[in-house]
Amino acid sequence: KGTIHLFRKSQRSLVGKLTHEFRLVAADRRSWKILLFGAINLICIGFLLMWCSSTNSIALTAYTYLTIFDLFSLVTCLISYWVMMKKPSPVYSFGFERFEVLAVFASTVLAQLGALFILKESAERFLEQPEIHTGRLLVGTFVALFFNLFTMLSIRNKPFAYVSEAASTSWLQEHVADLSRSICGIIPGLSSIFLPRMNPFVLIDIAGALALCITYMLIEINNYFAVDTASAIAIALMTFGTMYPMSVYSGKVLLQTTPPHVIGQLDKLLREVSTLDGVLEVRNEHFWTLGFGTLAGSVHVRIRRDANEQMVLAHVTNRLYTLVSTLTVQIFKDDWIRPTLSSVPIANNMLNLSDHHVIPMPSLKAADSPNPVTSTPAKPSSPPPEFAFNTPGKNVNPVILLNTQTRPYGMGLNHGAAPYSSVFNQGFGIPGMGATQGLRTGFTNIPGRYGTNTYGQPRP
Repeated sequence: KGTIHLFRKSQRSLVGKLTHEFRLVAADRRSWKILLFGAINLICIGFLLMWCSSTNSIALTAYTYLTIFDLFSLVTCLISYWVMMKKPSPVYSFGFERFEVLAVFASTVLAQLGALFILKESAERFLEQPEIHTGRLLVGTFVALFFNLFTMLSIRNKPFAYVSEAASTSWLQEHVADLSRSICGIIPGLSSIFLPRMNPFVLIDIAGALALCITYMLIEINNYFAVDTASAIAIALMTFGTMYPMSVYSGKVLLQTTPPHVIGQLDKLLREVSTLDGVLEVRNEHFWTLGFGTLAGSVHVRIRRDANEQMVLAHVTNRLYTLVSTLTVQIFKDDWIRPTLSSVPIANNMLNLSDHHVIPMPSLKAADSPNPVTSTPAKPSSPPPEFAFNTPGKNVNPVILLNTQTRPYGMGLNHGAAPYSSVFNQGFGIPGMGATQGLRTGFTNIPGRYGTNTYGQPRP
């Protein structure tokens, strides 16, 4: 069922869709610089891989993986530009900001996989260390260092810049920060460069290049080839330690968790919302990170029946919008209903027995010898009725049905000893089903003791 389209356009393939989106990004002049750096990056990666093969250096290979990571960061920057161009659609109602989060997560995870591959190859080389040729080792080191630093400092990569600042510090940053405090204590002018913490990508580029320079000098002086494997392990560990906090942070964003640094602010705003005029309750609140720097959330607000919905909605949105940019607020009025047993008002000291029928609970256990005074089985071995598990009224609630017939009060109320099966609710019963014990409250003609009749004479 539905509209019949006679000349429907053929669906595009995946390659066609990607080509269309790439043309959309390439139409922006800001992306031309990124595309140029990407082309130069591919050329540098090709030369570095050839030099890694000719020198037989696994340390240079580990450092080349940082250049490959730069290529991933350039792709992430293109995705960031594409996200800014796209608008929310019915399928992606919150926009496309999570694509750049996914790109950062994938880039950091691939860098860690490359580091694990280097560790595996280095463990094999410890068993049989090959000879390292240093002809192009130093040249490849400086080429990779220059291009990595030039790429990081020339292009403003918004996703990675945000993650590097928001994620927790790596162990390399912490050690360098301790060393920087000591240096800045001697030379205070360097505090603007080293403190509070250095850029993790610049730091790992410099540390990797320094490890390769030490490797080159030790091989040239003593032909100590094992230092190349040790440098590769050091570069791999630094890469893994730098990328792991970023992977954790971007992974938490993909899992729609609430950032820890905004939980206190959210609690404060919710307390302010709960004190607004007309607000009774704030519940089912859920806040999560939609993208880098973007917080989304939803909340249900219960208000009084006489409150203005639009006014409360405006106040709640105004309070939460300072922190939550994408907010969904559901307002619903208080709909509780006071339970009533009768359609007519009942006095405080009067209960209309003739207007209601009470269905007595069936006997749970046959009584052996009922006591005429208490109407309970007289068994010395059994506990008192108020502590028994089968005591009527504790497990089954009475069912009260409205009776439209009106009868004079006091009709059908006879007094006397009743069997144990009919003492439910102090002896109310359906007229015509036998004598039951009367109610002691609400009637002036009913005695206040069980042992007297209606005229106040003792029962024989």
